[in-house]
Amino acid sequence: MKKVLDFILSCVFLLYFGIVLVIFHGIQWLCFNLFGVEAHQKSVNALNLFLVLGWYLTGSTVKVKKKYELPVGKPIIFIANHQSMFDIPGIIWFWRKHTPLFVSKKELAKGIPSISYNLRVGRAALIDRKDGKQAVIEIAKLGKLICEENLAATIFPEGTRSRTGELKEFQVGGVAALLKRCPNALVIPIAIENTQKFNPKGIFPLTSFTKMRFTSLEPIEREGKDPDQIVQAARQAIMQEQEINRNL
Repeated sequence: MKKVLDFILSCVFLLYFGIVLVIFHGIQWLCFNLFGVEAHQKSVNALNLFLVLGWYLTGSTVKVKKKYELPVGKPIIFIANHQSMFDIPGIIWFWRKHTPLFVSKKELAKGIPSISYNLRVGRAALIDRKDGKQAVIEIAKLGKLICEENLAATIFPEGTRSRTGELKEFQVGGVAALLKRCPNALVIPIAIENTQKFNPKGIFPLTSFTKMRFTSLEPIEREGKDPDQIVQAARQAIMQEQEINRNL
């Protein structure tokens, strides 16, 4: 019975999801071309609010906790674990006042309404995973941007999603490039939980009544640490938060 319900609610969500993407593709285009970057970002925030609200159509819920009051007007590097495509709407909406920009594979910048358009014009770092030099250059550009405009960069050092929810090893290269170009950025880990349970097999079927959680943790103490130590400290903090919540 639960599987049947998953299929029915997934169909409802996917219809809603598709309509939202198509509508906001046009809204984004109008905002960007008529009113500029700031208006476009507001449309992106609204898009991701509607995507998050869509989760509730499946009976799923999301809890958000911020363990540290983040200052506005200061560059931030969010280091998050990666479980699902739905990690991104959560981060964009719940931490919207910091304008999270993402490191993304360049393939996603084509073919997906709203999402691809935002990646192309929304100042994301679009990287070629087969070209390490190009990837570092693009990430460094993002680091320079967040430093100059006091924005936030979001990076998933695992590189690919963890389908099981277990943390993979964190790669240091991308974070090191961001830190080099923005040495005064706050480094904030974000622990993401159970989004992989929501879509374990891709976009369909989804798992109804999933309880998801996003938690931003305290800044990583950077003094005396090299990039590798900073990344490993972020990974350890995320792991500890997940362990705490498993035992609740």
